Amino acid sequence: MWSGERLVSRMRLVFWVPFFMGILGAVLAQNDIHFKTNPTNITSSLGKDVVIRCSVIGDGVIPDIEWLRDGEALDFADINQFQMPHEEDTWLVISELRIHSLQLSDAGWYQCSVSGVEIYSDTAYLKLEGLPLFTDEPQDMHVNPNVPFNLSCDAHGPPEPVSMIWLQDGVPLNSLDDELALTPSLLQVRGLNKSSTFSCEAHNEKGVSTSRTATIKVLPRRPKELSLVTRSTTQLEISWQPGESGVHKVNVCTIQATVSQNHHSPLPHHKIYNQNINVPPYSHVISGLTPFTMYNVRVACLSSEGVSHWTDWVDMETMEGVPSGPPENITATKNETVTFVTWREPRAALNGVLRGYKLAYQTKDQPEVVMDAGLTNEVTLEILHPVDNLTVRISSYTVAGDGPWSDPVVASVLSYDINPAEAVKDSPASVFSWHWWYVLLVVAVAIFGAIIVAVFLARLRKKETRYGEAFVPTVEQGELVVRYRVRKSYSRRTTEATLNRLGISDDLKEKLRDVMVDRHKLTLGKTLGEGEFGSVMEGQLNQDDYILKVAVKTMKIAICTRTEMEDFLSEAVCMKEFDHPNVMRLLGVCLQNTENEGYPSPVVILPFMKHGDLHSFLLYSRLGDAPLYLPTQTLVKFMTNIASGMAYLSSKNFIHRDLAARNCMLNENMNVCVADFGLSKKIYNGDYYRQGRIAKMPVKWIAIESLADRVYTTKSDVWSFGVTMWEIATRGQTPYPGVENSEIYDYLRQGNRLKQPPDCLDGLYELMSSCWHLNSKDRPSFETLYGELEKILKNLPPAKDPEEILYVNMEEAHSTSFSDDGELGAVGGLDAKDFIEDIFSKASTIPAEVHQPESTIRYVMCPRREHTRLSMENLRYSAALEDGTLEELSAGLGSR
Repeated sequence: MWSGERLVSRMRLVFWVPFFMGILGAVLAQNDIHFKTNPTNITSSLGKDVVIRCSVIGDGVIPDIEWLRDGEALDFADINQFQMPHEEDTWLVISELRIHSLQLSDAGWYQCSVSGVEIYSDTAYLKLEGLPLFTDEPQDMHVNPNVPFNLSCDAHGPPEPVSMIWLQDGVPLNSLDDELALTPSLLQVRGLNKSSTFSCEAHNEKGVSTSRTATIKVLPRRPKELSLVTRSTTQLEISWQPGESGVHKVNVCTIQATVSQNHHSPLPHHKIYNQNINVPPYSHVISGLTPFTMYNVRVACLSSEGVSHWTDWVDMETMEGVPSGPPENITATKNETVTFVTWREPRAALNGVLRGYKLAYQTKDQPEVVMDAGLTNEVTLEILHPVDNLTVRISSYTVAGDGPWSDPVVASVLSYDINPAEAVKDSPASVFSWHWWYVLLVVAVAIFGAIIVAVFLARLRKKETRYGEAFVPTVEQGELVVRYRVRKSYSRRTTEATLNRLGISDDLKEKLRDVMVDRHKLTLGKTLGEGEFGSVMEGQLNQDDYILKVAVKTMKIAICTRTEMEDFLSEAVCMKEFDHPNVMRLLGVCLQNTENEGYPSPVVILPFMKHGDLHSFLLYSRLGDAPLYLPTQTLVKFMTNIASGMAYLSSKNFIHRDLAARNCMLNENMNVCVADFGLSKKIYNGDYYRQGRIAKMPVKWIAIESLADRVYTTKSDVWSFGVTMWEIATRGQTPYPGVENSEIYDYLRQGNRLKQPPDCLDGLYELMSSCWHLNSKDRPSFETLYGELEKILKNLPPAKDPEEILYVNMEEAHSTSFSDDGELGAVGGLDAKDFIEDIFSKASTIPAEVHQPESTIRYVMCPRREHTRLSMENLRYSAALEDGTLEELSAGLGSR
């Protein structure tokens, strides 16, 4: 309610405001007011900032300028107004209208007006133009082979119209003239046989915009025809047929078995068996099961693209077995010629349907008599003559056979005035034996005390790590094992929360959906190797339906800014799509928080390679305790594999920057995979990458232009590949023997290059020499190198019959397969000796013995056997002394 005084004041205000406005209008009208500058037409694009200006000259008074759009006042606009004396008794007023981040609604006619009088400027039109904006983009999908699916894409201008072109794996699927180009566009895919990427391009008069790239993964169909082949009391042999998987072959299947709660409703399942197996064959024996038990079994299969759906649960039952234990509470009492025997059903599992009991009794100096008692729990024995020392044993049986016999029980004698039936109830066997209670109590106390002592000693021996509490390493089955307890707070932060805290863009977060792995799904085990740029640990990745054994690489290179973090994650998005038999595939990345609460450190998840790195393999084949001669065919095959993998990486615009034999891994088929992408870099702009930070780099593998100004290109990777070829040809020797690291740059600048190995083919050396041209443009591409190496490999003659070759027996050669810098060389987990023996016992591509030309035979002569002992650790230490760093080289260059 208005009070009287406030109501009177409000009425006065309503009266005087129009009065003074009228006077101001009359004054302005009498003065000379005109626009000096009018708004001008502007053409801009969405998202940009624009400024529209106009100015007014007033004689004697300072006019106030208002802005209008399409004839309506802009009340909440960002307007700046400046006033300044113009000439005698005149004022110049300049008004600026600022529009931030243009939207479609901002387009229209703009005009200035002077407050209080009807004086208007000329109108100007704000026109919006620009590249098309997407309102709908293709999304990632998982499909089965040859199953139709749809993708949609839509974009708009201005300017219109907008036409759409679809691309599959970078190849256009339509033109701008067909119906598919109309927006919104719906692409109907009839089905895929392999995983592909799809994107769309939106075209208008201003240019082309590209949508996000959708990855369509072709997952195998669920397995079929799951059935029981054979069964026993503890095993079920099953078979199945894999579902269609396209070009991505199924290589692993997972079998799960659970105990069925009942025959009609198997859920909920209690998982008791979970096993991953390599396929084919598509059969498996589930062992360690309980007899006479119904199980539910299902199967899912995994290809390189992902896992299929599970089959339906199938009921399978193990056969009956014999009872696990004997009957209990056996009593036997006799009265002259009559003996009464009673017992109870076994507590142990019957493992089938109880069919009856067998009773065996024996007297002194008489053979034992066995009788079938049926399903009863008591028997009366009538013996014609009184006997002494009568003993009785009982066993139960099923269809599968007899269970174990009980211990013999001696029949006790009853007095004549006691009813035998009552005597059975009060049998001494049912009386509790207190001395057994004392024994059990002492044993329980001793076990409890041992547990307390073990916990106390474990707490004394535990150590703190960045991941939690680690206990002192122990040796189990010949391997060093460290057991640890993970900090609970460490695994509670989800990937989404971490990315939000770092301020990662929404677009990048969307692309990271298939790359980032929740930290709590990754379990770390023992350390396999540690080097300059990080360490490699054994791990297990929980994939919901199965557990995958992986190698986990933790990076030591610190990430200091959000830009560096986004760059790293952007590279991971690209690297996740690597699909080549000679390139190690990135399984995922997770972020690990550091102790200083700065930017988290990335953790790279890689496939677990059973065997180690190529350099250790070459070195041990030459200097190990069981040297093996590698034929030229095998060495050229290694080079061809690496060239094929690098050709694939260069086609994806990736620079490796650390190509060497130590960063190439050998898989089970003796194929080489290019690995260690911790230093790789995507080429986003131009054709080179410049190293920003000073980092330790192996200078003997780096191209001469990279040593000079830290510029890396694909052609600098070609230089490194030539050095890697030399490593393979020399079977693991360190490049430039006798040349110090600080002298490498001068050595190369003077025209010196690596010498031809004694047993290296001339054509092979010419090929590696072409990789070391001073002008990087003169070096061949990886595609050319791959083609030439394939020709050399095809022209090589088959290996001849082996002749006796003298080797030195290197004793005590024991070492895990570390690389020169100790990084990915240890992914294998086998020591070098086991690695060599395992591969040459299985691989058919490398003969066990091959002929070596006489001109290439080497002898190591020592007067005493002890002088020939050389361990792999000594070899690794020697290689480390010869291997150099970029910091050392920079110090050498600076000293000059």
